[in-house]
Amino acid sequence: MTTQQIRLVPLTAAAMEALLADDLATANRETGVELTELFVNDHSKWLFNFRLPQLKEDPGSARWLVHAIVSEPEGLVVGHAGYHGPPNENGMVEVGYTVDEQYRRQGYARAALTALIEQAAAEPGVRVVRASISPTNAASLATIAGFGFLEAGEQWDEEDGLELLFERAV
Repeated sequence: MTTQQIRLVPLTAAAMEALLADDLATANRETGVELTELFVNDHSKWLFNFRLPQLKEDPGSARWLVHAIVSEPEGLVVGHAGYHGPPNENGMVEVGYTVDEQYRRQGYARAALTALIEQAAAEPGVRVVRASISPTNAASLATIAGFGFLEAGEQWDEEDGLELLFERAV
């Protein structure tokens, strides 16, 4: 599989607020990229409702939250990715990513995960990257394969149900 070239564009509070109001035009102006309907679906809105208060409480956390995944050189927005927040007291960050259905199975999730791991590894306070994945999500389980993640347990997520926890040192 060809490695996809991407860049991650952080979503600002203003962009998330616009997306929550179904205002793609304002969000596009705010981010400088053409966001898609993926950014105004119920799952994305749930995410933005969760992340927006984090961002407002700590504006400096923007680089640790939600980013648009932009395919280069085309400039197409193919999904979103980021962390659940800044590193915790143990130096751990948790990654998350969603690729728009029409761009799945083309290497974008792997490219986003690579970028997230590289960004985390460049931060002196980060020691561990975590991914939490439903045991039935074969695509995400396949995505993390080859990145050195080891199964570290499981948790119950109110939104997603049972999740397996995977961690890797940076």
